[in-house]
Parts: sequence; C-alpha cells; structure tokens
Amino acid sequence: MVRSEAAQAEAARAARDGYGRLLALLAAASGDIPAAEDALADAFERALKTWPTDGIPRSPEGWLLTVARNRLKDHWKSAATRTGVPLDPARHDVLHLDDIDPDAVGDRRLELMLVCAHPAIDHAARTPLMLNTVLGFTAAQIGGAMAVPPKTLAARLVRAKRRIKDARIPFVIPDRSALPGRLTHVLEAVYGAHAIDWPIGGREERPAMAGEALHLAETLAGLLPRDGEVHGLAALICMSSARAPARVDGQGHLVPLGEQDPTRWDADLIARGHAHLRAAHASRVLGRFGLEAAIQAVHCARRESGQTDWDSLLELHRSLHALAPSLGSSTALAAVAAEVDGPAAGLSLLEELIEPDARFQPAWATRAHLLERLDRVTEADAAYAKAVSLTTDPVDRDHLERRRAQLLSARDQPGRA
Repeated sequence: MVRSEAAQAEAARAARDGYGRLLALLAAASGDIPAAEDALADAFERALKTWPTDGIPRSPEGWLLTVARNRLKDHWKSAATRTGVPLDPARHDVLHLDDIDPDAVGDRRLELMLVCAHPAIDHAARTPLMLNTVLGFTAAQIGGAMAVPPKTLAARLVRAKRRIKDARIPFVIPDRSALPGRLTHVLEAVYGAHAIDWPIGGREERPAMAGEALHLAETLAGLLPRDGEVHGLAALICMSSARAPARVDGQGHLVPLGEQDPTRWDADLIARGHAHLRAAHASRVLGRFGLEAAIQAVHCARRESGQTDWDSLLELHRSLHALAPSLGSSTALAAVAAEVDGPAAGLSLLEELIEPDARFQPAWATRAHLLERLDRVTEADAAYAKAVSLTTDPVDRDHLERRRAQLLSARDQPGRA
C-alpha cells in the first residue's frame, strides 16, 4: 500500500514537472501531438501498474520516455496507421526515435513552442497551445487566466493540434526573419505560465514548475541578448518570484503585498531582475514586459527604502494600460489609483474600465476591498462572495473568505450603526 502511494506520488510529480518536456521530445519526432499525448498517457498508465511492484525507476522521466517511445513505434507500425496515413520515411522512421535525448529538453521545448506559433496556426490558439502542450496546464487553468470558457478553449486546442499534424509543420527554430513574429506568442506563453502558477506557488509543491517560467525566460534572453522585451520578461519574473517566500505566513495564509515583510524577499533574485532590467533599458525599446518589470522594481525597492512610491507606480500603470490594455492592467491601475487618490477614485476607475459582468476574479476582489474601505458593507459582502465563487486556488479562497468574515463580524459589533 505504501509502495503504491509512493508510486502514485512520483507519477504525479513527473506529470506536473515533466509532462511538457516529455511531450515536446516525443512530438518533435513526428509532429503528431495527439499521437504523442496518447503514447505518454499509456506510459503513465503503465507506470501506475508496474512501479508499485517493480519499484520506482532511478530516472522516472527516462522510463516514461522509453515506454512512450515504444508505444509510438507500435503506433506507426500498426495496420491502421499503415493503411490510413501515407508512409513518409522522414517522419515515420522508427529508428530516429532512438536518437531522442531526454537531457536535451531546453531547445526541444522552445522548438515546440515556436511550432505552436507557426503562421498556419490560428492566432488565438497559439499561446494556449504552448501552455497546454509544452507547459502542461489544463484547458480549465488556461481558460480561467484568459477569461475564456474552458470548452471553447479546449475546442481551439484540438483544432490547433490537428492543424500541426495535417500541415506537417516542421519542428525547427525559424530563421531570424521569422522569429520576431513568433516570439511575441512565446513570451506571452512564458508570462502565462508564471501568472497561472503564481496563485498556487505558496502552497503546492511544484519545485520544477515554480522556476519553469524563469528558466525559459532566461534561456530566451541568452538566445536573444539584445531583445529588450525578452529581458523585460525575465526581469519581471525574477522580481515577482523574489517575493514568493513572504507571500504566505506560517499558517499558510496569504499575506497581501502591502503587508509582506520585505526582509523575506529574495535579494539575489531581485539583483538578477535588476540586471535583466538594465539590459532591457539598454535596448532603448520600452514594451509591455519592460514596463511590468519597472513596476516590480518599484515594489521591490521597499526592501531598501521601507516605503512604496505610489506616485511612480501610478504613472507606470497608466503607461502600461495605454500600451497594453487588459483586464489585468485595468484592475491594477484602479487599485494603485486608490492608493494615491483614495478608494472612491479607485472604485470609479474600476467601474469605468471593467464591464460589470466580467468574470475576472482579481477585479471582483479589488472591488470588494475598495467597497470595504468605503464602508459600503452590503456591496462589499456581495463582491467578496462573487470573488470567492471565481476562485479556484485554495490559498486565495481562504484569504477572501477570511476577509469577508472579518467584514461581517465588524458590521455586527455592538454600537455599529
């Protein structure tokens, strides 16, 4: 029983931390992502059956890759495949699968991400496809982050994977003339991986995925050392991740940014972020990620000064929203405006920028907080309830439920009007 639980835990860890890497290696051989997904699913199923009795292999990812690779060989040799797909030795030769190197994962993943950004793929599906296929996030997680219904997103993913197979899109890094057009989507996917993983970074054990976005961003910075936006993305992930140690307290409760102890922030990671930010500024191109990195730098400056420069933050958020308007930029701008001009001004801006029926959890949480500061208890209670209903992360939900309970408890105190 104990061995079974250990095997399940190890398989779950391999799925969380290595799924995207393994899938990239397998799909790179043929370009057939659905077949690679089936082969990898078969490998995980066999792992759950054999590891409890045979023991967990020394290299679980290597074991999974070998089993999936053999499954793919069987697939290409099967009668159904032989009669349903024209034989293409360059793609279907089983021997080249033996050349797969499980350690050469970095470039392969980037290759697969660039394949997902191929012009033949629907524009709206490119970033979600990278997040799902390469980085292992579910359609529900991606849909939640992008405010898209999971079923709609899942349908886009199926069509995009079929398109890669049918169009025989090659797994190669394009030349420099094509790279800028695809790089935008790759950067969005790396940013998305950081943003999706961030809400659960404080509680769940995801040791590899926790640094995955940063690893990919810094790998891209090494490949494109003069690209300001690449360095901007690496800088913002460095400085945002630096605050992770202070994001939850000893009881696992979320600590809002303004209440965090800055001495717990990672000084080395902040320094790495500043190095990337200097490289971004040297490019003399200020883009979305450069602005977001500058915002993170202002927050991190509290570690030295003990204060937050809200006026500078407001100017940076205004610039960011003008350059790259989104639900996130709208919500952040309203929250910072409230710190400078008061909660009424922040709430007014939030209502101006975001539709009242938007299913965006941070906007509802911000609205609840501002209404609470304005002592509009009934409306704040309803906004907290809406924010809780849109929250999937247990740490965030616990925080919002405690804030809501504190709000109602204060309302019910004797002597309160």
